[in-house]
Amino acid sequence: MFTGIITDIGSVRELEKRGDLRARIATSYDPEGIDIGASIACDGVCLTVIDRGRDDSAWFDVEISQESVSKTNVSDWQDGSRINLERALKVGDELGGHIVSGHVDGVATVTAMHDEGDSTRVRFEAPEELAKFIAPKGSVALNGTSLTVNEVEGSCFGVNFIPHTKSATNWGDTKVGDRINLEIDTLARYVARLQDWGK
Repeated sequence: MFTGIITDIGSVRELEKRGDLRARIATSYDPEGIDIGASIACDGVCLTVIDRGRDDSAWFDVEISQESVSKTNVSDWQDGSRINLERALKVGDELGGHIVSGHVDGVATVTAMHDEGDSTRVRFEAPEELAKFIAPKGSVALNGTSLTVNEVEGSCFGVNFIPHTKSATNWGDTKVGDRINLEIDTLARYVARLQDWGK
């Protein structure tokens, strides 16, 4: 489990197809503090560490199944891509965002961006089957970042990025047309399931 509070911006150093996709990600995390088998959310995708080390910089390796590649923006990664990282939540940690599983539901697309003061308003289009789970003032995880929805119109919704979020994550790199990993709020998923069950 995660909170959607990004703690590092990693960068993709290597991508290798070995049946599954293997990625090496540079990080500022101390590799000695990363257990083999640990979970790290990489742009919101919960991935398992299979190796870690340090040469010119610290790094860890993950394997990504074809299922994960097909349902996320991992297929857009390339050498040098900057990705949001979050270590798994520990018992007793502060819950600063919302409960995030790291199981991406689909990919949203950035359709518009404009500055509002020092902040940036970004508009997204969600897959139609996920739009019903997104509500004004509700939570979503976008590329692993816990965010509050400002408005919803059909399958489109807007989010505001304050300067801190843009500097502490890879959201400062975002442009119109980017494909973004979307995880809907777990609570919204269960509410919808209960409503369907009662029909």
